[in-house]
Formats: sequence, C-alpha cells, structure tokens
Amino acid sequence: METKGKLTSEEKKFFILLNKAITSNPFDEERDKVLDQISNGRLKSKKDQEYALKDIFPELNQKINELERRGLKRIQDLSRENRQLVEPAYLYSVYHHYFPDFDKHIENQLSLGATLADVSFAEKALRHVESRGFSHELSLHYFALFYQMRRAFYFIHKALVGDSPSMKNLRLSLWNNVFTHDILTYDRVLWDRMEDFATILEGETGTGKGSAAAAIGRSAFIPFDRKKSRFIDNFTQTFISINLSQYPESLIESELFGHRKGAFTGAVDDHEGLFERCSRHGALFLDEIGDIRIFTQIKLLQVIQERTFTPVGGHDQKRFDGRVISATNRSIIELRRQKRFRDDFYYRLCSDIIPVPTLRQRIEETPTELNQMVNLLIHRMTGQENPNMTDEILETLKQDLPKGYSWPGNVRELEQAVRSIILKRHYYGDAMVTDVNLKDTFVQKIYAGTLEARELLNQYCHLLYKRYGTYEEVARRAKLDPRTVKKYLR
Repeated sequence: METKGKLTSEEKKFFILLNKAITSNPFDEERDKVLDQISNGRLKSKKDQEYALKDIFPELNQKINELERRGLKRIQDLSRENRQLVEPAYLYSVYHHYFPDFDKHIENQLSLGATLADVSFAEKALRHVESRGFSHELSLHYFALFYQMRRAFYFIHKALVGDSPSMKNLRLSLWNNVFTHDILTYDRVLWDRMEDFATILEGETGTGKGSAAAAIGRSAFIPFDRKKSRFIDNFTQTFISINLSQYPESLIESELFGHRKGAFTGAVDDHEGLFERCSRHGALFLDEIGDIRIFTQIKLLQVIQERTFTPVGGHDQKRFDGRVISATNRSIIELRRQKRFRDDFYYRLCSDIIPVPTLRQRIEETPTELNQMVNLLIHRMTGQENPNMTDEILETLKQDLPKGYSWPGNVRELEQAVRSIILKRHYYGDAMVTDVNLKDTFVQKIYAGTLEARELLNQYCHLLYKRYGTYEEVARRAKLDPRTVKKYLR
C-alpha cells in the first residue's frame, strides 16, 4: 500500500487554506480572513498588501521542510490527490523567494525604456522550479507567470493609491481584469487567450483612467527566452494609447490602421498604424471612445471582431492580436439612447466595464484620501517623501478652498493645485465652480442671518484675487489697505 506520498490531516488542512490565499485576489479583503485562519489570528501584516503572506511563510517553510524530510521534495513524490494540494505551495515558495529580484527587474526595465533588460536571476529561479519536479516547459511558463503577477501588482498597487472603498474596488477589478476571478482557470486555459476580453473604463476627466488602462496593458503574459535570458517582449512598449478626440475624423483611420505612400495628399511615406504597432502581449488604449462617429465605430468593430485590418491605400491584410481597452468621460448609455454609439460596437467592447471613481467621491468616503494623494504627488514631483511639504500643502488647501470643494478636475486638478501651492503658496480652485459655491453659500447664510462680516470680507477678497490675480487690484476694488488684503488671503 502506497504511503510515501500521503499527507497528514493537519497538513491537508494547511495546504487547502494556503491555496485559497495564494489563488485569491490580493486586493480582496476576504483573503485576510483566510490568512487569519492559517495563522490562528497571529497575522501582523494585513495592511501590507505587498507582502501580506509573509507572516505565514515561516510556517510554510516548516511544512515544506517536513515533507522533504519524508522524501517528498518533488511533486512526483506525492500521490495525485495530494499533488494538487502541495503543487501551488511549492510554486508559491519559489515565487515568494524571488519577489525582490522581480521588483528590481521591473524598476530596471522602466529605467531602460525600449531596451530589453537581461534577467540575471532567471537561471537560478528556473532551476529552483525544476528542482520541485516541474518540466522545462512548465518552469518557463511559471517563471513568466510570476513576472506577470509582480508587474500587475506593481502597477495596480503603486499607481492607484487610496484606502477609500471605491479605490479598493477599482484595484480588485483591475486584478480580475488581468487574471479573471479564478487565477487557476486563467493559468490552465486563458493565459494566452485574453485578447478577446475588451474593457471599458468609465469616469470623469482627470480621474486616472489612463493609469488604470496602463496597469492592464503592461500586465499581459510575456514568455521568457531562456537562451537569451530575456523576456521576449518589453512591457514598457506593449501599452499603446491614443486620445481619439485629438484627431479630426479624416485622420483617425490613418492613425489607427496606418496608410501606404500616396494613399492621399500628404502621404509621402508608408505609415505604421497603432493596431500594427500593438504587440500581442499588450493592449491598445482608445481614450474618449464616445467622441468618434458611427463610420469609425463600424471600422473599429470590424477590426476587433475579425482581428484583421488593411492600411489606408493598401491591399495587404494585417493581423491584430492585442487587447482593446477603451475609456470615456461620457455616459455610454446616454450616447446609445441618442443613437450616437452603436449597440453592436458596445457589445463588442463590454466584456468588462470598470468605473473609475471621482476624487470627490473618494474624499467623501475616506477624508484621509486627500492626504495620501498629496503625498504621492509630492513623491512623484520631488523623488522623495517630504512630510513637511505635504503638511503645508494640505493646510493651504484647507485655508484656500471652501469646505466640501468638489474637485471638478479630479486628480489632474489636484496635481496642478499642488504645483500651484509649491510655486505661490495659494490655490483657490476652479473659479467657475467656486464662484457658484460662494454665491450659494452667501445666499444661504444671508437668509439664515449667520453670515459674519469677517467671513464676507475674507471670501470677497478670495473671489477678487481669483479674478484679477494681484493684491493691489483686490485692494483697489475692495477699498482696502493692501496689507489687510494680504492678511485675508493668507
């Protein structure tokens, strides 16, 4: 009777729970419950999503060492039933070991840009996977999958910060968009078949739809070439975007599909379109998809449906194998009602529809979201953490903006507000919006009999300064001493 490959009931329970944690979405709070079960409530790093499984890694090593002591080092040493339980743990132990190496490689590739970076640790990692009994082909596959998972986490976790429920849901949705809700099924049958899963990102201008699209487009599966010790494609080049509203209708087709020399007046050379430039390991981002006319929608539908296109003025068919991500700041539902967006085009794009929240929604849900965003923006601008600058900017925003300011320009407006405060220590918001807010506030307080003279003067000086831009002009129009004006504005 075979006993060599058997697990104890305690080991089975551990590996069943571990597999749930390993295969769950890292941005899903349900994973914490599984980790709590594994660690019996000893979990320390719940909020450290980047290394949330590190607290259970010592126990995993202990379990693996015990299996090795019993001669179960390779997956072939286990019975078929137990192999399904232990195989993910063996893979994860390798994956966890090379976290820092993958992260350094991602940073290195970002710094090199278009030049493909060598993967110095690849051979060591591949042999590590093979030592667990995985074939040469499977080791290459899992090494590429590890790289994909680290890239996806890097771009989702670091580019889209915020603890508000809507941002947590956005990160969860983006991970599912890359790996589906079931990463085991993705690994078995979908890792090289994601090109037909189109995505629509919906959200106001300036909310970060481009960052969300880039997180998807830079996180596709890229095979590894062992002979060259490089991945066969460069994630810095696999994400290609176009803002469709920037081009006249007559040029969009040429930009998307390319053209041949002499196709039209001014076509002095062949031009490679974006569909041709897009790698099968990447994505084409069509921003402001709601702005294009019906004729272009029909052309795009045909390409996305049939996966082939012909450059303008050409006869040779080209193939497109990448994913399509689109975005709009308009209501697709309303555009369809107005017959300005074809239903068949919509149904070809809507495999996944992901809402990108506004900044005001995020702040309403979690007020500290503003602190996180300012801190992130300062880090991007200066290359380092600067708590003093963060505090100064937050205090200035509190003083200069009316309570409950709606941030109509979203994250893009906040970014410019930070720059404005760095330059001149003031930001009074979008005049079109704040003027309306001020009028509403004044009227309400006047009728309520609660408007104080000091507040009236303060807001009036701010309003004049937004319109005319100098202390002197404010003082002249308000008939005040310039020093008094400065006091109110500061």
